[in-house]
Amino acid sequence: MSHSHPELSAPPALAKGGLRVTPLGGLGDVGRNMTVFEYDGRLLIVDCGVLFPEDHQPGVDLILPDFSSIRDRLEDIEALVLTHGHEDHIGATPYLLRERQDIPLVGSELTLALLDSKLREHRLRQTVHHKVREGDTMTFGPFELEFVAVNHSIPDALAVAIRTGAGVVLHTGDFKMDQLPLDGRITDLRAFARLGEAGVDLFLTDSTNAETPGFTPAEKNITPVIDQVFRESSQRIIVACFASHVHRVQQVLDAAVAHNRKVAYVGRSMVRNMAIARDLGYLTVPEGVMVEAKELAHLAPERQVLISTGSQGEPMSALSRIAQRNHNFVHIEEGDTVLLASSLIPGNENAVYRVINGLARWGARVVHKGNAMVHVSGHASAGELLYCYNIVQPRNVMPVHGEIRHLLANGELAKATGVENVVIAEDGMVVDLVDGVARVTGKVDCGYVFVDGSSVGDITESDLKDRRILGEEGFVSVIVVVDSVSGKVASGPEIHARGNTFSDADFEDIKQPIIDAIDRAIADGNTDTYQLQQTVRRTIGRWVSNAHRRRPMIIPVVIEA
Repeated sequence: MSHSHPELSAPPALAKGGLRVTPLGGLGDVGRNMTVFEYDGRLLIVDCGVLFPEDHQPGVDLILPDFSSIRDRLEDIEALVLTHGHEDHIGATPYLLRERQDIPLVGSELTLALLDSKLREHRLRQTVHHKVREGDTMTFGPFELEFVAVNHSIPDALAVAIRTGAGVVLHTGDFKMDQLPLDGRITDLRAFARLGEAGVDLFLTDSTNAETPGFTPAEKNITPVIDQVFRESSQRIIVACFASHVHRVQQVLDAAVAHNRKVAYVGRSMVRNMAIARDLGYLTVPEGVMVEAKELAHLAPERQVLISTGSQGEPMSALSRIAQRNHNFVHIEEGDTVLLASSLIPGNENAVYRVINGLARWGARVVHKGNAMVHVSGHASAGELLYCYNIVQPRNVMPVHGEIRHLLANGELAKATGVENVVIAEDGMVVDLVDGVARVTGKVDCGYVFVDGSSVGDITESDLKDRRILGEEGFVSVIVVVDSVSGKVASGPEIHARGNTFSDADFEDIKQPIIDAIDRAIADGNTDTYQLQQTVRRTIGRWVSNAHRRRPMIIPVVIEA
């Protein structure tokens, strides 16, 4: 089994007749999925998603894949294939299209419809779409694509088989093997078997639940739990779930009808996505059940249901504002029931529990995955992955979509079924399939690209470090005026602190040492203001660390007068 090689250099030229696979996201994180395939000088991309920031990335809105390794080869891209409509698979597409707007976009009806709304927000209108469904085949340059139905937590998900002269690659996308799906659309194991019999040279498999034994429970198992929540609730019900979880919304709508309640959506993305799903026939809305959110308030509490965004504790989401009691028209009341019908994405625990506590403080009953079976995963567990390996019998396996522990666990499952060559790669590592054997051959630059407001890629890890210091330690500013003629301190130092417990009086003891340090520096010939600022920074920094055991950001300003 191959492992990460930090010492890897740039890959050599691709061998003639070989296929190069370069993951630019999704291998090491659950998010920003993007994989580039190269054959005969042409490129095919599968997925282009975002990763959502964690607490240690303050101020960041989104994290994108790093396009730098393909930026000078944009004209070589034949198509971008999107396996399904989740943000971690389509969310970065507008940013790639900013660099080349006419890249053909290939995906299912719902996937492209959800993407369309994002493209309009980015004012990208001249895009090229190719709508496909399971069983379809298409050719883009040297890549022949076949699409296979897979079951996931969003309708219309697809796996893709990629045929080139180097062999056949089967990419599952995100999938599970729910045998009783709400929409009746199961993962097409017959197609997997057919492809396996013909020969799959490289199998890229979803790793998210590789550590979870057995089989992922069916979505239908949630229906009785939702019904029980409705049956036991005597006042308003608020359901929070992903804005793309059409199946969960369908279950809530059906329960609302059964219990004579009206439903309203809260949250812009929820309203938009459910309208798209309804218009395309993926969501069945019973007649008379839907009302506008503001109209819902005129009904008795026992007839109200709100379906909201914010199941991950996002600070600006509808549910977070409801928990803080600063939503425009939804005010939580004692006796209300809040159902968090989603999984807990790693890294969001604190934010979610903060929302749960906020809701409970106002007297709401909060039903979540910790105390009820209100969500099932959209990803295949270990038993399902073993099943797939035995059906497909691939020559090489490259686990995708997961943290490193998930990738390793998935690799062990593949080995257990007899797969001899399992390649464990991380983002940026280059894997070449040559003469039927896949192996790591190098690495390309593949860092995080941060979106901060309208800025894309301008924020660096150093900037984030500064933000963390400011947030945790505050800052100290020091202003000193130096006489340009005499070289003596003419005024100051004037010292102020913010974001910590220091008062101006605390700095009296360090003022004279700062003056002395500046005098010595000037006497040694260091008259440049930047050098003097560094002298001030070191002097007060040592003092604050030794005297107060703190490391605030220090902002020295030396002015010549």
